[in-house]
Amino acid sequence: MRRNTCVIAGSGPAGAMLALLLARAGVEVTLLEKHEDFLRDFRGDTIHPSTLHVLDELGLAEEFHRLPHRKAYTMEIHTDDTTVPVADLRRLNGKYQYIAFVPQWDFLDLLTTAAGRYPNFRLVMNAEVYGVIREGDAVRGVRYRDSSGEHELRATLTVAADGRHSDVRRAAGLVPVEHSAPMDVVWFRLPRESSDPDTTFLRVSDGHMMVSINRETYWQLAYLISKGDFETLRSAGIEALREPVARLLPFLGDRVGRLRDFGEVSVLSVALNRLRRWHRPGLLVIGDAAHAMSPIFGVGINLAVQDAVAAANLLAAPLASGADIPESLLAKVQRRRTPPTVITQFAQRVVQSRLIRPALTERGRPVRLPRDISRLPLIGSLARRFVGFGVLQEHVSSPVESHQV
Repeated sequence: MRRNTCVIAGSGPAGAMLALLLARAGVEVTLLEKHEDFLRDFRGDTIHPSTLHVLDELGLAEEFHRLPHRKAYTMEIHTDDTTVPVADLRRLNGKYQYIAFVPQWDFLDLLTTAAGRYPNFRLVMNAEVYGVIREGDAVRGVRYRDSSGEHELRATLTVAADGRHSDVRRAAGLVPVEHSAPMDVVWFRLPRESSDPDTTFLRVSDGHMMVSINRETYWQLAYLISKGDFETLRSAGIEALREPVARLLPFLGDRVGRLRDFGEVSVLSVALNRLRRWHRPGLLVIGDAAHAMSPIFGVGINLAVQDAVAAANLLAAPLASGADIPESLLAKVQRRRTPPTVITQFAQRVVQSRLIRPALTERGRPVRLPRDISRLPLIGSLARRFVGFGVLQEHVSSPVESHQV
């Protein structure tokens, strides 16, 4: 049986960032990832200014920007009649005035490679966590299986960062409160040509919505459907998807035939939930495991990273010193991160109820939007601040104790 100061289940954005921050603070940390690599398509790829500033504070911004990426300086909604600017990030204060679209596997490779430069960091792939070790009411580590069998890993602190279907959360008896979402998302891609539009935008029409993300050589497309309607769509045949794509995005009309069947799509069942309590003695839950976010605004990765920074700021020094971690300190992490979570989810629910649900279900109702949201007094500045930095921007203040190898 191995022993670590901290074990983190899940090498997504929250887990990988927290592992890096703890490793540089001198904490013995093991990061467990159940897959053999990070290569999974249609995961969140939007790195907002809040995360770019964190990377800058860690000295990783230059390395990040060497990754293949696409910058988006504005957010727009395209209706049948007009284009509505929502947020102009070029008017943000700060060094980074854009959203960077980067494949999530590249982002996670960047973080885990940086963490791997510290001798007190260990990454275990193909490690599926299936239970927790308990001592009375306290969690003292995890049980996991890999290709060599089943293992126990004891730790002073266990962190559940294993996503919205968290096995650690379930093993600890924590159940999130669900908030309804009116839609699911059908993800797919089509080739992009140089004559296509240059921006990333939301396309809204009577009964249909589609997010179009410019990935330079291809379009990453998200077709929104009413919750639970995917089987109905699939039973109607692939033409039932090709037709609205060609109608919403006429410039793709000559390419929709390349979408051969539903084997080329991925379906996201949208969830919006959060835990009432993010902790137990010896256990902290962060990221999607603590709060599943709607894809609206594309802020999920960035909220997860901010959770990790806040947790490290509060926990790194006591963990590095070998001190016990009282549950009251874990509660401080939740108290700091709950307000931005609640406010962000409230904003997502407003968009779902005011824009998405009517657009998908109330056929014949015209979509009415202001001519330019980005320049409305107060609302415009709030929109770009909200998209760029979130409700509460975290800055790295955890110590640097460990030396790189």
